[in-house]
Amino acid sequence: MITSEFLTAKLGDAKVHFERALDCKHTEFDDLYPYMIEHPQFFWYKRYVAWSELLTIVKLCEELGEEWKGQFTERQAEYIAKRVMSSRVLDEWYETNDSKEHVG
Repeated sequence: MITSEFLTAKLGDAKVHFERALDCKHTEFDDLYPYMIEHPQFFWYKRYVAWSELLTIVKLCEELGEEWKGQFTERQAEYIAKRVMSSRVLDEWYETNDSKEHVG
């Protein structure tokens, strides 16, 4: 039986995996395909794989009626809901304190 805790943990793992791929940090993917580092398209593909994993876990959460949005900012949840990994997602995944909406 899949528990809520299990799904929450898997969602957290998928988020970390995607963010490590965004930051060009080592992921499990590097261990599976070490020869890919030599190819320029590697980082794009690595991000695509991590994004696909994240979307798969989110889809499972939705199908099982589990809340998933709480682990993400509102903007990140919107990107995930749209399901398309665009350059905007890559560029704006991390919200910064210097945004116009920030009140200091």
